[in-house]
Amino acid sequence: SATALLVLAAAVGLAVVLGLLPRAPVNRFCAASNNRTGFLCDDRETCVLASQVCDRVSNCRNGEDEQEKLCGDLPRSLPGYLVFHCSNPMYWVYADQRCNRVNDCGDCSDEMGSLAACAPCGSEWWSCSPVLYKYCSCIPRRLCRDGVQHCLSWSDEYIC
Repeated sequence: SATALLVLAAAVGLAVVLGLLPRAPVNRFCAASNNRTGFLCDDRETCVLASQVCDRVSNCRNGEDEQEKLCGDLPRSLPGYLVFHCSNPMYWVYADQRCNRVNDCGDCSDEMGSLAACAPCGSEWWSCSPVLYKYCSCIPRRLCRDGVQHCLSWSDEYIC
């Protein structure tokens, strides 16, 4: 009885190693620098930013961030946690580009609204309606009082 269980466990282990039994999918979600969405490499230590996956540069030691099955049909071939779908269904960005204060979608849907769910402007940012379409609802404070209008209301030059 104990021997039979040991033989059965060894057989199942060997079948998994040889690929005869399906393996449980590997959870590769991780939090990269600044708590941004990342992809966990096979070494289970290296966390690559979502936007560095399928960029034609191997960031994982074994190149698993550039594998054909992952990168073959973007964005459909990517795990859902790596992708943010813009309000225009024709566009998508990597999940770590959501709420980065830059208009990556082109319509600010990655920075504003219920889909993005971004935190309000932090201390390094000024909240306004920007004139430049590079920004959506916040501009960097370094642009305040620089003699150039960045906010529709000119608040970056008079209040900020």
